[in-house]
Amino acid sequence: MRTVDEVRATLGAGIAVIGENYVQEAEALQAALGRQAAEWHLIGHLQRNKAKDAVRLFDLIQTVDSERLAAVVDAASRAVGRVTPILVEVNSAREPQKAGIAPEDALDLVRAIDRLESLRVVGLMTMGPLVAAPDELRPAFRVTRQLFESLRAVAFARSRIEVLSMGMSDSYRVAVEEGATMIRVGTALFGSRQAPPART
Repeated sequence: MRTVDEVRATLGAGIAVIGENYVQEAEALQAALGRQAAEWHLIGHLQRNKAKDAVRLFDLIQTVDSERLAAVVDAASRAVGRVTPILVEVNSAREPQKAGIAPEDALDLVRAIDRLESLRVVGLMTMGPLVAAPDELRPAFRVTRQLFESLRAVAFARSRIEVLSMGMSDSYRVAVEEGATMIRVGTALFGSRQAPPART
């Protein structure tokens, strides 16, 4: 977890969006810094039992990858009277161990979510595979960009495909070259996350 002082310093330097992997860590930071200190994005996997908290804490949820999860987030949003913007997470590299919908199934998922009154799809997100060099991510990024462009051409009732979130601290340059409109660079700003101490 990033410390309150680390995040406060980042906000003071002009960063306006904070991405968090974990609901509980965002809750702790907001308790110290205030909800309005920044725009908060959930960039880690969302468990369905955390949907109510996620809707309360985050301005954008970047990791919706199924109709089942979307329905839970929609219900949580409706319960508090808000419309929650989301990104659909795409598993562009087709890694079986990672979350995200297959590229060929993304259109059907967006159409299904588009029918939900309390969610709005505003774009796509992808996590690139672990590779030896950032250039090796180009194929996955390119697949996501092509999907992004094809979805932008579809006339949805509620969804507006405007955000393409891909690339992290070691790959953001390649991601931007491949069309990213949003990057996730926490490690570049804060350094590597420290593993929690082992319990004895």
